[in-house]
This record gives sequence, C-alpha cells and structure tokens, in this order.
Amino acid sequence: MPAFSFEALDAEGRVRRGTLDADSPKAARGLLRAQALVPLDVQALAGDAADGSAPGLGQRLFTRPVFNATALAVWTRQLAGLVAAGLPLERALTALAEEAESEPQRHLVAALRAEVNAGAPFARALALHPREFSPIYCAVIGAGEASGALGEVLERLADDLEARQQLRAKLVGAALYPAIVTLVAIVIVLFLVGYVVPQVAGVFAGSKRALPFLTVAMLAISDFVRSYGWALLGALVLIAAGLRMALARPAFREKFDGWWLRLPLVGRLARGYNAARFASTLAMLAGAGVPILRALQAAAETLNNRALRADALHALALVREGAPLASALAQKKRFPGLLSMFARLGEQTGRLPQMLERAAGQLGTEVQRRALQLATILEPLLIVAMGLVVMLIVLAVLMPIIQLNQFVR
Repeated sequence: MPAFSFEALDAEGRVRRGTLDADSPKAARGLLRAQALVPLDVQALAGDAADGSAPGLGQRLFTRPVFNATALAVWTRQLAGLVAAGLPLERALTALAEEAESEPQRHLVAALRAEVNAGAPFARALALHPREFSPIYCAVIGAGEASGALGEVLERLADDLEARQQLRAKLVGAALYPAIVTLVAIVIVLFLVGYVVPQVAGVFAGSKRALPFLTVAMLAISDFVRSYGWALLGALVLIAAGLRMALARPAFREKFDGWWLRLPLVGRLARGYNAARFASTLAMLAGAGVPILRALQAAAETLNNRALRADALHALALVREGAPLASALAQKKRFPGLLSMFARLGEQTGRLPQMLERAAGQLGTEVQRRALQLATILEPLLIVAMGLVVMLIVLAVLMPIIQLNQFVR
C-alpha cells in the first residue's frame, strides 16, 4: 500500500502534517476527512529510486542523504531494540516514523513501512533506497529475515556501524590538530614572506652596504612568492586535478594504492584500517548466515584501497576453488598476518565469525594506537619546524638592523 504525506487543518484551524497509508490520493483524503481533518495537500512518497536504480547526478549533487553515518547507526539501534522487544516490524517502523527527527526521515521510514505493508521483504524495501542503505546493509537484513533472527542481526549491524564510526572519528581526531597547525603555519609564513619581509627590508634598499646572505635569500624567496605565487597555486591545482583524473583509471589507482601501502607510517595505518574494516564486515555477514563466497565479495567491495581489494577478490577466487580462507588470505602479504591467523583459528574451531570479529577489534585498536602515536610525534615536530622558519624570517629582518647599528657605532 503506498504511503502519502499530508497537510491538513483540524477543527481548531491548526495545520497538521504527517504520513498515512492509502490505496490512492483520493482514499488518503477520505481517511483524513474521516478523522475530522480538512486536507490541504496530499503527496505520494517517492523513494530515491522506485526501480532500485542509482540516483541521478542532480540528486547526488544537490540533495543530502537522509541518514548520515551516525544517524544510520542510531536508527538501526532503535529499530533493533523495538524488534528485539517483540514488536512487529510494521509497528516498529510506524513508531520510528512518528518519532523521526526530520521530515525527509519521516517520509523515508513511511515509505519503508508502506512497502512492508504491501508484502515486500524488508531487505527489498531497503534496496529501493540505495542512497541511504548500502548493498551490504541490505544483505545483512535479508540474511536476518531468512534466518528468523532479525532483531539479533539488527543489533549486530548497529554494533558494527557504531564501531566503524568510532574508529573513523578517532582517526579524524588524531589527524585534525596536525592539519590545523600545518595550515596555520603555511598562512603565517606566506604572510611574513610576502608582506612583512619586503616592507622591512625595503628600508635598507638605499643603503650602500651589502645585505646579509640570509636577508638576500629571504628577499629572493619573497620576490618569487609575490611574482609567481598565483601561478604556483594554479600549477598545484592542475596537478591535483590531473592526479584525480588519473586515479579515476582503475589500473593507475591500483598501482597508486599499492605504492601508498608501502609508505613507512601511513602505509601501515592504511593496511590496518582497511583490514579491520574487511574483517568486521566479513564477520558480520558470516555471523548473519550469508554464504562465505557472497560475504567475501561484499566485504571486498568495502575496501577503499584498490590494491587490497584486488587481493581480496583473488582470495575469493582461491576460496571458490576450494582453498581455506586462512590460506587464501595468507598468500596476500598486503593483508596483516593477524587476519589470516585468526581466520585459521576460526576455521579450526568452527567459530569463524567470532574470530574475525576479534581480529577486527585488535586491528582497529592497533590502528588507533599508531594514529595517536603519529599525531603525538607530529605535533611537536610541526611546532618546532614552524618556530625554525619564523626564526629564520625574523633573523633575515633583524640582521640588517644589527649590521646598521654596528656601522653607526
């Protein structure tokens, strides 16, 4: 049964808004009149793509998703609690629609409820909104419906979403302070070199005495920045745009990601983060009852690093040919050895989802520890580097003054 959003007047003349299920707009207006409401506007709720196709370019550019990562985790946790408490799915969706924080969210949940009322599986209703719910999300929900343990699967899915969000937030938090310090340092240095140094050094331009080497070098840098600064900035923008276009090519992107993984510090962080995400997704899907080949395919698609994704897909081919998961992962040296070790323990004990989940937890903890260590080291180094640069600029300005003072004496 389709869902409709409405705007109507009650008996006291107040405007009421909401959603309801009806066979047609005419039937929806009849239901409103039966509730002593005067319908002003009745609109059918349309999903992101009624046929399950991807949203158009304009919709991706000019509209925001209804759920961000945090809101989706909260909504999943709320739905899991209602379903686990024994509430039917349709009533749980009705309660969530009534308590929605925004109008788009209310419309989305009402559209999901309408699809479920019409007899569609919940996973299929979610799949009609690919912008809000990823294929992995829908696959986990479908496995929960098939096994009859939807509430438990929703709890596990909410745990995974929250853990992933926490890991991402901690990594962003660790990188935020060094990024701010670097940006401020660049702005200060450009201001000193481009404005302060020429103003102060211009005082000594008429002097017949030779300026110190540091002052001459700083003036040369200042002239270059003032003359070619915009050209340099344009060149950097062109290089960034060219790199972005090159990264759109799969072959170049895979080579670039492979080179990125070989970097001393950030490479290990990238390996650990992607491996933790892969293990977490695989554990969640396997624990929900998704076949291992399908789970491996879905987990591989979550990897941002194309080199690791290629390794995961090759491991999938080996598993399809009959190889154990642990040996298939062990052949790929770019995956941490911890992942194949826990996979082997899981296959030997028959507790693969639990072992993979433990591996994901340890890898995530290790990534957080390394990120915090790197940020702790970078913070004083950046401050010292900024201090040295400013000191050189100040010396370039003060040395002619000191030289002139000695000449006067």
